[in-house]
Amino acid sequence: MKRTPIKYWAEDDRPREKMLTKGKNALSDAELLAIVLGSGTKELSAVEVARSILEDVNNDLEALSRRSVNDLKKYPGIGEVRAIEILAVMEISRRRRRTKSKGKPSVRCSGDSYNFLVPFFTDLEHEEFYVLYLNRANNILAYEQLSKGGVSGTVADGKIIFSQALQHKACAVILAHNHPSGQLKPSSSDIKLTKSLVKFGGLIDIQVLDHLIITANNYFSFVDEGILYD
Repeated sequence: MKRTPIKYWAEDDRPREKMLTKGKNALSDAELLAIVLGSGTKELSAVEVARSILEDVNNDLEALSRRSVNDLKKYPGIGEVRAIEILAVMEISRRRRRTKSKGKPSVRCSGDSYNFLVPFFTDLEHEEFYVLYLNRANNILAYEQLSKGGVSGTVADGKIIFSQALQHKACAVILAHNHPSGQLKPSSSDIKLTKSLVKFGGLIDIQVLDHLIITANNYFSFVDEGILYD
């Protein structure tokens, strides 16, 4: 059956016109993706191509963001340029979640730390290690990516952590790294590292307030679980 091009659809059904008349929130994920695609193929509209892509990732936009250019080129009408454009939009969305309001956010509990940090770990398939540097009021003075590793590990150098803390004039730090595997339980090396950093921080009066292990949908807090100082 020959498809009807989008330009011949009712105005309220065309993604671009629909956004103009009803606002961006009125569009489905497929319609938004269709706008990024711009056009479809001779057999499929842009919306239909978008739907086929989303169906393959179970309508999970995070899963879509992890697709490669070559993965996306397998779909009808998706060449290298369009695949790059799709991934660029997904990356902009990821970076938007990283953007923080001006001022110094305050950390009062592990949930505050998690909410601040989770955008940095979104969609990662390898481990990364971050440190938050705080003042005496538990306001975040700065944050640093300490290291970037493989699928099953990363390296955290205590000398770098505490030298940076001194540079930022921080009174405390919060450690965080992700487990791409989804395993929340800390490894024996995670525990050993944390204990050594807590001990060293105590010698120079810079407190380790917590260590978070972050997965796709959850987190583990050393302080909440009562194992930071035991």
